[in-house]
Amino acid sequence: MSAFQFPHPKISSHPSWKWFILCTVLLGATMSALDVSIVNVAMPTLKTTFGVSMSVIEWVAMAYMLTLTIFLPLFGRLADIYGRSKLYNTGFVVFSIGSLFCGMSSTATAMIVSRVVQAVGAGLLQANSVALITQAFPANERGKAIGIQGAVQAISMSLGPFVGGILIASAGWRSIFYVNLPIGVLGTIAALMILPPNQKLAKKERVDYLGTAFFASGLACIVLAFNEGVKLGWGSPTIITYFVAGIVLMTLFIFTELKVEFPLIDLQLFKNTTFLLGNITGMLSYYVLFAIMFLMPFYLQKVLGYSITMTGSLLTPIPLAMAVVAPFSGQISDKYGPRVMTTSGMLVSALSCLALMFMGTSVQTPLLIAVLVMLGVGMGLFTPPNNSAIMGSAPREKLGVAGGILNMMRSLGLIFGVDISGVIFTTLEHRYLHENGIKNVEHIFSNSSIPLTIKDSAFMHGFLVVIGVLLALNLLSAFFSAANKSEYDAEAAEAAKEFAEA
Repeated sequence: MSAFQFPHPKISSHPSWKWFILCTVLLGATMSALDVSIVNVAMPTLKTTFGVSMSVIEWVAMAYMLTLTIFLPLFGRLADIYGRSKLYNTGFVVFSIGSLFCGMSSTATAMIVSRVVQAVGAGLLQANSVALITQAFPANERGKAIGIQGAVQAISMSLGPFVGGILIASAGWRSIFYVNLPIGVLGTIAALMILPPNQKLAKKERVDYLGTAFFASGLACIVLAFNEGVKLGWGSPTIITYFVAGIVLMTLFIFTELKVEFPLIDLQLFKNTTFLLGNITGMLSYYVLFAIMFLMPFYLQKVLGYSITMTGSLLTPIPLAMAVVAPFSGQISDKYGPRVMTTSGMLVSALSCLALMFMGTSVQTPLLIAVLVMLGVGMGLFTPPNNSAIMGSAPREKLGVAGGILNMMRSLGLIFGVDISGVIFTTLEHRYLHENGIKNVEHIFSNSSIPLTIKDSAFMHGFLVVIGVLLALNLLSAFFSAANKSEYDAEAAEAAKEFAEA
């Protein structure tokens, strides 16, 4: 072993060194989470600056989410082959370069391409963050560490709109991208100095490029179909083509994975009940969270009459409650197992949805805040133990791809939660108006010819059904979490034993 290896084995093997690794991972978590919410604030400004339509500027966000989602398993697989520390450090560099290009963009096309570069960097960070934590921490501390990471991400996301508003007002929109550069430089240096040396696989493995092509293109078609379905119509030839192509490509992907020696995603992972149910419930939880985050601004502004500023303030308690609860939830799950915390979290989220169904068109602000805090608490109780259980169920040599799948499922929950809930809501709202003699109306609340009581009733008709669906998904997730019992406990104990022996 080289005497010049850094960090030196005597230092990196010290029990406290894992906390330095966690801090390095938190820098990446802060940068990527802050960027998601900070850019959303700038969308109207970017639309005006570049002089393009809303359908074009939407791709500033869509290109980022699409790239991030479809390539997360690949980035995790590459990390398992070539080294998680190396790929994580590369993520800092690529994300910083993408941020620089975003800040320098003079056209909407340049901005969208730069966001793709940013997404590649964010994917390298996200696919490896949980894997690095799992690798560094023993099973009896893993939940706490993942909880701390979740808390930092929630805080960063909640601060994004506030920080973005200040930066845009004081230094212009380009500053929201340039702010990533010092964090990226600091993260790169920290990753080089702190993250553990890359561990080589005992057997040299190849990248499944054919499987990657089938998976990425198939998932992209499905995501685009859901995202564009509302605008183009679900029966349009384009949407039907997207769905058919997505199904065919994903079928080819599965056949490929079953035949190749080194698959992109080892489908054997899904034979593990903990891994399978954990990823399903993780996706459903983010479906619920972001469906509510998508609909609540309309409810707060259009029905309850709150200002934009007040609406933003009322939504902030959700991520803040998640940030407060997550570390404690992870720590408790380390002692007593994840099942109690994940089940409790989904039940608390279900209670918040049930309470939302009784809000109506008039509600006291303190009660509304309490319900939103309840949702944040439920998510904070659920997420760290669930993530810890998923990663604890995966073999150590596959932690990268397991982390990629985990984050991919979370991204899919976000996308489907917004798109599918939006479809259900819009369809029911327009059906209610049609039944009341009002047809072919697009901009309902800006249409002065529609009585306010009809507008509110139409909104609540769609809103209540969507919340009812979310309540059912929470209860389904609670059932899956309660059923997800023995495999994690056995593997967590074995992982702790291996860590102690090492």
